[in-house]
Amino acid sequence: MGPPVLPLAGIRVLDFSTLLPGPLASLFLAEAGAEVIKIERPGVGDEMRTYEPRFGEHSANFVLLNRGKRSITLDLKAAGALARLTPLIESADVVIEQFRPGVMERLGFGYAALSRINPRLIYCSISGFGQNGPRRDVAGHDLNYLALAGLLSLTADASGAPGMPHTLIADIAAGSYPAVINVLLALLQRERTGKGTYLDIAMTDNLFVLAYWGLANGFSVGAWPKAGQALTTGGSPRYRLYRTADGCYLSVAPIEQRFWDVFCRLIALAEEHRDDTRDPAATIAAVAARIAEHPAAHWQQVFAGEDACCAIVASLEEAVGDPHVKARGLFERRAGAGTQDIPAVPVPISDALRDPSVRRSAPGLGADAELIAAKT
Repeated sequence: MGPPVLPLAGIRVLDFSTLLPGPLASLFLAEAGAEVIKIERPGVGDEMRTYEPRFGEHSANFVLLNRGKRSITLDLKAAGALARLTPLIESADVVIEQFRPGVMERLGFGYAALSRINPRLIYCSISGFGQNGPRRDVAGHDLNYLALAGLLSLTADASGAPGMPHTLIADIAAGSYPAVINVLLALLQRERTGKGTYLDIAMTDNLFVLAYWGLANGFSVGAWPKAGQALTTGGSPRYRLYRTADGCYLSVAPIEQRFWDVFCRLIALAEEHRDDTRDPAATIAAVAARIAEHPAAHWQQVFAGEDACCAIVASLEEAVGDPHVKARGLFERRAGAGTQDIPAVPVPISDALRDPSVRRSAPGLGADAELIAAKT
């Protein structure tokens, strides 16, 4: 039996993006069989190449995000840059860029210019605020987008201070994922129409879907959620973090009544607090007192094998070593840099649709110069 036919085999992606949202999106495409060619600045390349921690001569972050890609260098400001890249543009299916709105147009690489060369081109622009609107030219990062989309306000503690998110939610959930979804939909549409399209991926816009429940409450009955009051923001004893006797935390999420009944029984919660609709604050305090009586190991044993929707908060290191994660083979693939490698990012693509190669390497800067060398 020959190698599997991957869903994006034969698709060529020119990736002008750097850092996280665009490169992670093109990583997903590469893992599904696309040929991804990074267009990088001569001598410098993707800024992520400079990031710590170092992995030999490379950045570990860069290696994880760019496994299986190719790299060429090109000064987009140089005279003749578009002419040098034209043969690749003619053969490309997708372009991904992540500059501020208007930058690619000023460089001569905007959608209008490239679609004249290749009308079938799918052109994906990822930005913080989109290609139009009052904030289109405003600089920002993940934390700013979360703040402006109203999500940070829902993490506030008792003092009213918002919590600091420790994952790049906007970049990944509102940048990389929507970019991949829209590129795939555009490829499907092109099969039917023969035409390419322009995709405006605005990370702040795409964050609102993560607050669908808050929008439902706000738009329908004017009950806009507030920190510490809604079901998923700390207002319910059924969806909270409780501190254990040894300083660990138990994540408790028995929202449905059948799970709540099991939870109450397992922690021996007093009957007077089991109806949490009467006095949620009193029930929260009673549950907190019970959980604080024993260490994490005790509660882990209590909830083992029970349908109570509870789990001890694990460190990232503990999570990677979890028996379930190991059984799923999540980190069996490797991302290489020279002769070294580390476990690859477990991208959310089914094994049936993903390149089966166990080890794929990140490209050296300009390592695939032959792709345009003959076109100078």
